[in-house]
Amino acid sequence: MKKDYCSTNGHIKYAGVHLVVELWGAINLTSLEKIEQTFRDAVDAVGATLLKVDLHKFSPSGGISGVGIIQESHLSIHTWPEYKYAAFDIFVCGNVDPYNAIPILKRDFKPEKIQIVEHKRGIF
Repeated sequence: MKKDYCSTNGHIKYAGVHLVVELWGAINLTSLEKIEQTFRDAVDAVGATLLKVDLHKFSPSGGISGVGIIQESHLSIHTWPEYKYAAFDIFVCGNVDPYNAIPILKRDFKPEKIQIVEHKRGIF
């Protein structure tokens, strides 16, 4: 039997859950090492399979953009350290719970404020 990588919620079947996460008043936004470890810890927390992390640091601001490619889709980050702001995407499919990554983001970036918007992608 072929494995189905879709998610279900009652009678709704969809491709996956996409969280758009904004961190305000955050720290550690210029550290490639911290962000890579955060990605690894977040992937473990949600129960996904990490394939690759690719991060790029910009100068002179020190902002970082990057992606963690997972078998179940991706995580991404874009930071604006001059504003203490970070934008994350967490998109997962199957029986992976993206909300389990939120405590990791709070732990590592210690935001003063966090905003989360959920989108169900590909409702069939």
